[in-house]
Formats: sequence, C-alpha cells, structure tokens
Amino acid sequence: MLVFKFSFGPLQTNAILLACSKTKKCVAIDSSPGSSSSVLNQIAKLELSLEKILLTHSHWDHFADAHILKEKTGVPLYVHELDAPNLITPGIDRIPLFSPIQPVTPDVFLQEGDAISVGELKLVVIHTPGHSPGGVCFYLPEQNILFSGDTLFKGTMGALHLPTAQPTQMWLSLSKLAKLPSCTRVVPGHGQDTSIGEESWLSRAKEMFSEN
Repeated sequence: MLVFKFSFGPLQTNAILLACSKTKKCVAIDSSPGSSSSVLNQIAKLELSLEKILLTHSHWDHFADAHILKEKTGVPLYVHELDAPNLITPGIDRIPLFSPIQPVTPDVFLQEGDAISVGELKLVVIHTPGHSPGGVCFYLPEQNILFSGDTLFKGTMGALHLPTAQPTQMWLSLSKLAKLPSCTRVVPGHGQDTSIGEESWLSRAKEMFSEN
C-alpha cells in the first residue's frame, strides 16, 4: 500500500493518493484547490493507474480540483448522495467560497458499508454525518488505516458551526469511529495523522464539545 498526502489551498486541505503497490491501481481521496497537478505528476512518476475519485464530503476545499482530475483521466467520481447537490451547484451549501469553484457531476453515490476495491486493497465506506450530511470516512480494515475527511482530526473534530453541521449526528459518528481498533492510523482532511487510540475522547465527544 502506498499513501501520499498533498496539502493545498487556503485551508491546507489534504488531497490523498492511495495506491495498491502490487497492481499499481490507485484512487484519489478528495481534491483540494491546486492539488491536481501534484496528484497527476505522482501518478505519472510511479506509473500508477487512477481508477476513481472518492470524496469524503462536498465542502468546496475538498472537491475544488475534482473537475480537473475527472476531465484529464475520465474516471468516475464518488460521493454520498446527501452531499451531491453542492458538487453540481457549488455554494448551495451556504458556505462562502474563497474563489469560483467549477461544478462537477458525481457518477456514483456512496452508502454505508460499500466496499471499494483498489487493486488488492479493500476500502469500506463509513457514513459519518455531522460536519456535513453526506460525510463519509474510508476504512481499510486489513491495513488498519482510516481516511477521516473532516469528521476527525488530531485532537478535535470537524467544525459544527457551519450551515451543513448536525451536532447530534456528529456524536453518533464519532462513537462509531471509537469502536475501531485503537491501532488504526487516521489520515484526516487537514493537519497531521493520528490514531484512534490517541483520540481517547471520541466516546465522550458530546460531553466535551457540546454547548448544551
């Protein structure tokens, strides 16, 4: 397994390239503003074959370059149906755009429990609403790695003050992640990697972060 992380855009959003080292098949997870050139260059450098673009959610900083990847490679774009409208009409989620964002049409809707193959790798979709209604994480149980988008960061979680936020759903989502093995490596949508074990607060998130 090969994992490459590229931090781009005004919010330093992580665009991730996940590849099966044996088959050289790969997927792009999120596509932050300005990241597409680095992702495509890495694919060419290692002679990888991009098969899919996977989005953890549809906030603009996570899909701004998705249209470029899709146009240059022709691969399908995956997102949860609840987050799809903002891809087609960027800004419909009422989150201010730093600059114009090109719309992009999703091809496949993700659902809880979906299994996605990347060569010999198997990702499982975990629906984790809270930061956005269609937020998802991608989990590789055999490799003990979780791509958490904006659901979970090192020491904290995705913002709950945004128009798309659903705090009650976030507590449930974090409780779901708390049940993963403590050794699970977490690669978030922003910032440094962490692990489930390091985030021992997950099951107490409501108590710690709720304003009620």
